[in-house]
Amino acid sequence: MEMDESEAGPIRVVLVDDQELVRAGFTMVLDAQPDIEVVGEAGDGQQALDLLRTTAADVVLMDVRMPRMDGIEATRRVVSGEAAPKVIILTTFDLDEYAFAAIKAGAGGFLLKDAGPAQLIEAIKAVHSGDAVVAPSTTKRLLDRFALHLPDTEDRASGALESLTDREGEVLRLVARGMSNAEIAGRLFVSEATVKTHMGRILMKLGLRDRVQAVVFAYETGLVKSGQTGDPL
Repeated sequence: MEMDESEAGPIRVVLVDDQELVRAGFTMVLDAQPDIEVVGEAGDGQQALDLLRTTAADVVLMDVRMPRMDGIEATRRVVSGEAAPKVIILTTFDLDEYAFAAIKAGAGGFLLKDAGPAQLIEAIKAVHSGDAVVAPSTTKRLLDRFALHLPDTEDRASGALESLTDREGEVLRLVARGMSNAEIAGRLFVSEATVKTHMGRILMKLGLRDRVQAVVFAYETGLVKSGQTGDPL
């Protein structure tokens, strides 16, 4: 018999950070939530992989800079497994390039280390529910900061983007500018279901895994430039 969401149990979280104090703070916040449970902690990427072989988890909060194995390689290995947990990268603005690499490695999003308890809880629930974008406006700010270092891939863009309809291209631009499905629906005067349909087609046509990869693609290919906002196109 299928369980409804209320019977499914709490969201199982693994914390991976080489700073014990950071892990302790996150644990205190998360264990106070009735629908979230910290099921394990690790101090580096290798420990995380070892732990996840014996501990079932839904979401992994992953630091980037750690000894032995960093969060980028650990993320790549974690998401490659069957029934893999979702990964949220823990980052600070001075490590933007590492967060970007980890997102490309398969993370579902990222969270700033100085995020408040409400943001932490919201991010975990969003990723667990299948929403790959964690704090889209923050995603845009992070991408803005390292956009100058992105490779010149406009040739790839011109070919891949030709497969999109005008409306799909418009949706992709708005997603990349940090807008949620609800905001895009309001902007384009369509339903959220229609936006989701467009997004699914965009991912399929461009061969992308999720919304986060779509945002990265838009920046890499120059579809959205650093400093652009969600203002009218």
